[in-house]
Amino acid sequence: MKRLTFAAVGVAAALLLTGCGAGSPSGSASNSSAAGGDGVRNISVGVISIAPSAAVQLGIDEGIFAKHKLKVELQSGQGGAAMLPAVSTGTMNFSVGNPLSVLLAKNKGLDMKIVSGYSNSLPTGDDINGVVAKAGSGITSAKDLVGKKVAVNTLNAQGDLTIKEVVSKQGGDPNAVQFLELPFQDMGAQLAKGNADAVWVPEPFLSKLLAEGNKLVTYNNQAALPGLPTMVTFTSGGYAQQNPQVVADFKAAMTETLALAQSNPDKVRALLPAFMKMPEAVAKKLRLEEFNGKLDEPTLGKLGELMAKYGIVPSTPDVSGTILK
Repeated sequence: MKRLTFAAVGVAAALLLTGCGAGSPSGSASNSSAAGGDGVRNISVGVISIAPSAAVQLGIDEGIFAKHKLKVELQSGQGGAAMLPAVSTGTMNFSVGNPLSVLLAKNKGLDMKIVSGYSNSLPTGDDINGVVAKAGSGITSAKDLVGKKVAVNTLNAQGDLTIKEVVSKQGGDPNAVQFLELPFQDMGAQLAKGNADAVWVPEPFLSKLLAEGNKLVTYNNQAALPGLPTMVTFTSGGYAQQNPQVVADFKAAMTETLALAQSNPDKVRALLPAFMKMPEAVAKKLRLEEFNGKLDEPTLGKLGELMAKYGIVPSTPDVSGTILK
């Protein structure tokens, strides 16, 4: 996997690009998908360095993308928001990231399109991301996060939004939670040092922190919006318009890949030691979210309502208009 890391510049940087004509991909991006003599198109796909991203590698290894005449180059970033500028300018053709960042960018005028579903939080039982605090910290519920420093990987994204909603549901003031931005891989150390009172982490970081004696505060996705889509695939509207067949083939390949990942989770786990430099023993026991190429539009609509409720956007975003039909 080629490791090309993008700075966590977030949506704000993406919006700066709109003034430079970044709403549609550059000519070089369109050329990167041109078919060779064998009809194979080269595409770049951005992924976040977390366990579920390995499903894309599974599709590559199993020949699913090749079957659809796509040759994939994987690139990595800290979060979906950080990859929006690259997708907008055409430096990257597609990306996997959280839907909130895509909806926010669309609401602010960036021409982004959700291509397919990818993964969903688990609606019941042990979830695949959550808020963790040190044992003995006195933080035992979301309401206890009021006045505390809580680390998320990207500000104004699904982590802090769902945490705010759970705090509100429990009668606390969501605006009194102090959020800070940290890469997932740094959160354990910052929690141990006391630089963060609690951290929001996905697998495998969640299981690791809990095994070290820290305590679960809340499964915030589950408590806010059960079954919340955690990631989707997206591209720019301009790229989709210029390359409709590539986008259709990518969607078909991704849907097939995710169905394989959902029915064969051990195949995904088997990739994790190399994909994430994860110990094999940890990978074998890792909880995985639900993989599904079908979009849960009603729940995405509720996510949009929360975005408006907490002032991330001035009005509820047009979820239906953001989804590529």
